[in-house]
Amino acid sequence: MESRILNALGIDPAYIFMFMLALFIILFVLYVNVTVKYNRLKTSYQTFMRGKDGKTLEESMMEKFQEAEAIIKVTKQNRLDIRDMKQKLDRNFQKIGIVKYDAFNEMGGKLSFAIAMLDGQNNGWIMNAMHSREGCYTYVKEIVKAESYVELAEEEAEALDKAIFSDVYEKQ
Repeated sequence: MESRILNALGIDPAYIFMFMLALFIILFVLYVNVTVKYNRLKTSYQTFMRGKDGKTLEESMMEKFQEAEAIIKVTKQNRLDIRDMKQKLDRNFQKIGIVKYDAFNEMGGKLSFAIAMLDGQNNGWIMNAMHSREGCYTYVKEIVKAESYVELAEEEAEALDKAIFSDVYEKQ
């Protein structure tokens, strides 16, 4: 079979036939693939809808939405509670530093001490208890943002540093 148009273009009809055959095979494979996927989807849909009509399906979906809304409410309340607890915790004493020492040379056993108690913003106080034979003298100094308005004794400054820079109370 001769074609003047194909001869004028210089195309062999066998190439067109081979191209059409390859295209047909590719389209057939794609058709089979789509059909298999459709049948799987149809089976999944039938399994999902088994024993349910539109009304019961809608009710079960509404239940799930209500459960999700309840979980969202609880989550929001938990966030608020955690924020509130964090604010309260920042105002509680969290950092402690203690230094035991001998206030007077005639006394032994390191009965005197300086203790610093600070909150999350390094606010709090230092208590210094000096023990002697005549009695015990106790002084309290306020700490604001890790600083004292009153000059600190060496032991008080050490207790303040321990409270600020150490996470765990260290035994002496």
